[in-house]
Amino acid sequence: MRSDPPGVGGAPYGKVPAVTFNDDASLDTSQVGDRRGMGGGTGLAVGGGGLGIVGLVVYLLISVLGGGDPSTGSPVQGPLQAGQTGSVSAQDLSGTCRTGADANARDDCRIVAYVNSVQAYWKKAFGTRNGGYRPAETVIFAGGVRTGCGNATSDVGPFYCPADGKAYFDLGFFDDLSSRFGAEGGSFAQGYVVAHEYGHHVQNLLGTSDRVGNSRESGPQSPSVRLELQADCYAGVWAKNATQTLDARGRPLFESLTENDIKIALDAAAAVGDDRIQSKSAGRVDPESWTHGSSEQRQKWFNTGYASGNPNSCDTFTGSV
Repeated sequence: MRSDPPGVGGAPYGKVPAVTFNDDASLDTSQVGDRRGMGGGTGLAVGGGGLGIVGLVVYLLISVLGGGDPSTGSPVQGPLQAGQTGSVSAQDLSGTCRTGADANARDDCRIVAYVNSVQAYWKKAFGTRNGGYRPAETVIFAGGVRTGCGNATSDVGPFYCPADGKAYFDLGFFDDLSSRFGAEGGSFAQGYVVAHEYGHHVQNLLGTSDRVGNSRESGPQSPSVRLELQADCYAGVWAKNATQTLDARGRPLFESLTENDIKIALDAAAAVGDDRIQSKSAGRVDPESWTHGSSEQRQKWFNTGYASGNPNSCDTFTGSV
């Protein structure tokens, strides 16, 4: 197993990636836009339609605890500014992230590799169904960003915007996944987060998101929780098939993927459970306010997808979740 130096290109502090990409694999940076250093909005409008790994749950908790007014979309100051470190300009990303070796060494290139893998899987899984898979761009930003769902700060966490069909990531979130949410961290935690957001893209393409619409219902069995858990399940499905994904030249993107990597993904899923976030942020748990699912639910549905490797196993809209 490779032992790359931590901290290169904004890699998590003290973390050495476990999963290994094929050094010779080619990366397609056209799937990722880099807006770091370009500035952005001051707050995601509540009800703006963004779907995320933690999303508005974190935004609302920080707003209330920090004295902000979430109803106005006022700026929220938080510790998620670390994405500035080691950033490169948008025009340089294609020159920096060329191979799997780059993905093994840098956070930004690693996100490119995960995006390439997730989209390669879904392109194959879709086939010609629903007109075939339509790729979605990932946008890397730092601090704030303007989106089709409104302006967002890093406090919202990674999210997918159905209005513009793009996934958004501030790389500083991956440091916070450990320091703030208590996850073990590591490369495949990043893969899980990327795959979750692309799960929302798949839901958008299939029309599943429309079943939830603008529902404000919350709770352990609510439509919003079911939507998020299905995205977790889709992430597990991708993880099962990840080692079969290829680059544009037909070379495997992954050199190795271990059961420990899957444990890291499950640990990340637990860390962003509504109950875990509420307990850490507010000191109490209110199941009726859940919008993303508990740690147990999130792990259960990731495992469901991983065990089957089949998107058809991800029906979270039937029965109890």
